Amino acid sequence: MGKSILLIDDSATIRHSVSYILEQEGYQLFEAADGLDGLKQLGAAAKLDLVITDINMPNMDGISFIKKAREIPKYKSIPILILTTESQGSKMNEGMEAGATGWIVKPFSAEKLLAVVKKVTE
Repeated sequence: MGKSILLIDDSATIRHSVSYILEQEGYQLFEAADGLDGLKQLGAAAKLDLVITDINMPNMDGISFIKKAREIPKYKSIPILILTTESQGSKMNEGMEAGATGWIVKPFSAEKLLAVVKKVTE
């Protein structure tokens, strides 16, 4: 079984396309529709190798999710990538301060997504 990834995005279309790309490469995907759902998934998951989260979501945004996830001992050092349309420096800084490992700006290519995922999970 490949590495496990939790994907958090309020867009079902984005979740579907990212899952499809990564599952083709042997990754196991878990999906959540917002940060609150993502925290529930963290609690239920046996082991995750990576979290990919959007920033702008209802109920709990990606920055708040990252801060909460970093408070959980087993997720203090897991790679967390932000996948978003936000390309502003201030949002990037906010994400990095919260504990994000990296940033992928939408729209993205399958090649770029795979390259970044491989880099942070190996």
